[in-house]
Amino acid sequence: MIKVVVCNDYEEVSDKAAEIMLNLVKNKPNAVLGLATGSSPIGLYQRMIKDHQENGTSYKDITTFNLDEYVGLPLSHPESYYSFMHRNLFDHIDVEEKNIHIPSSQGSDLQANCDAYNAALSEYQLDIQVLGIGSDGHIGFNEPNTPFDSVTHITDLKESTIRDNARFFDNDISKVPTKAITMGISNVLSAKKIILIATSEHKAQAIYDTVRGEKNIACPASALQDHPDTVIIVDKAAAKLL
Repeated sequence: MIKVVVCNDYEEVSDKAAEIMLNLVKNKPNAVLGLATGSSPIGLYQRMIKDHQENGTSYKDITTFNLDEYVGLPLSHPESYYSFMHRNLFDHIDVEEKNIHIPSSQGSDLQANCDAYNAALSEYQLDIQVLGIGSDGHIGFNEPNTPFDSVTHITDLKESTIRDNARFFDNDISKVPTKAITMGISNVLSAKKIILIATSEHKAQAIYDTVRGEKNIACPASALQDHPDTVIIVDKAAAKLL
């Protein structure tokens, strides 16, 4: 079941997402968090950091799993998702490095990396999964036409995704990786609760297709229609077609 929460702006969207996340972490200190990168969850992470610093909420027993990672970037690259997560969250809370899981795109056997990530995921159940959404409806890097039963896999990024992400690479499309390793849609759907964050008119069609459209692999996020507890938190611009 999808519940849609419409907020006035990004700050309010982030407040609402943080309210859900912090309620979980405070009530279940050993929760398993599925985390996302990109601009959408940064406000959420800022609020998690502020709460940790001001209220002492601890993450030392928390386990995290990230959705995805670019193929071809060293961990030290500022736009690797390893770097992103440490810069925007992990370096500022007391999460244990041993409890952080991010898909590895290092080495020559990427399928083995996928298998290892699926094996790690199978040992836990995600209490919550944070998602953004692409303008084409992708979640994680599950591009259109990804099967709903997919697990962690290597994917070729669509041109629209590469274009959208160029803003993180000096607006130079040639610098954007063309492949990624990503949790599959079935991995995402295994989470007990899902929160999807979307803002701006640029995401309005994808949100409409997710909530009101036909459930179809052409819009990967439409798989959320079958999830028992999904909250989509949007600003007015992203909700304009609903």
